[in-house]
Amino acid sequence: MHASTRRPDLHQGQRHPDVLVIGGGIIGLATAWRTARRGLTVALADPEPGGGAARVAAGMLAAVTELHYGEETLLGLNLASAARYQAFAAELAEAGGLDIGYRACGTLAVALDSDDRLHLRELHALQRRCGLEPEWLTGRECRRLEPMLAPGVRGGLRVDGDHQVDPRRLADALLAACERAGVVFHRAGAERLTVTADRAAGALLDDGTEISAGQVVLAAGSLSGRLDGVPADVVPPVRPVKGQVLRLSVPAAYAPFLSRTVRAVVRGSHVYLVPRENGELVIGATSEELGWDTTVTAGGVYELLRDAHELVPGITELPLTETRAGLRPGSPDNAPLLGPTDLPGLHLATGHYRNGVLLTPVTGDVMAEVLATGELPDIARPFSPRRFSAAAREESFA
Repeated sequence: MHASTRRPDLHQGQRHPDVLVIGGGIIGLATAWRTARRGLTVALADPEPGGGAARVAAGMLAAVTELHYGEETLLGLNLASAARYQAFAAELAEAGGLDIGYRACGTLAVALDSDDRLHLRELHALQRRCGLEPEWLTGRECRRLEPMLAPGVRGGLRVDGDHQVDPRRLADALLAACERAGVVFHRAGAERLTVTADRAAGALLDDGTEISAGQVVLAAGSLSGRLDGVPADVVPPVRPVKGQVLRLSVPAAYAPFLSRTVRAVVRGSHVYLVPRENGELVIGATSEELGWDTTVTAGGVYELLRDAHELVPGITELPLTETRAGLRPGSPDNAPLLGPTDLPGLHLATGHYRNGVLLTPVTGDVMAEVLATGELPDIARPFSPRRFSAAAREESFA
């Protein structure tokens, strides 16, 4: 049953909602669902809601093993979202009737040679300085946990708190939850932001529909910087970063192949293997600054298989079922842009880069709070879009 038949009061307000969300990936859907649950009327514009980068993502909830130098502030947001995931998954299953494949299986980050081992040791030291306590394992201990690992593994980090979900099931569950919550879907792209009296007031869609709204959320992933009508000083500094991902199938005769996510840096390139309960094995991911190109290349597939084979030689026996490429929304500091912009009425929920799936729960909560109350929660203040404004840049150089 369509949401409008459940909530007839929304029918007259489809083009005059309290909030218009532009972009129907998992971030836009989570924002719309949580906001509707706060009692606001919400419309969402996207040609294919439930699509986007999540359809390609592996779904690692890797707050600890994704820690990079200079991203200690982001770590706090990542950990907060990771802590919410189990309850979020349960609430979403109840709201939308669909399971998202949440698995508290843990992650094992391993090193294959002395250089990789040094890199992993340095990462371990950074994690410890940040108050984290992953367990250092010898190569033998790693292989005891995961017998399919290559004999040459030199050591690793066991991180029991880095879990996983299935992003495709997450998108489907969010879509169902939004429909049940009364979110009105406009299956068209936003062509131009409407600005009235120096305030964001809605959008013109590419099917000719005009929607006026009290507040607008731009959550269009890597496309967020391309919406016409957004003032130049407010355009989000978001760029596309290409990632290629492979999916393999683990026949019953090979199960259990891996019991947890396994990742490594091989010759300077990151590779991970994420085993699903349904027998799927996801291998990713390249990171390529190639603009809007989403071509799956022979070189990308080869590099992923080569690196994964060095890590887990047995993958060459598995059927290759899918190759995909998607675009992550990168920002200048690799952190998301959350909350109000310098244009009244316009909010951003974009720029999540490697952490879109991980940050879905906290993003939905943060955006719903600011849309319902006007107050950006403290946890999101370091990620305000205004940190990239001209005034902020001038202040940083003062």
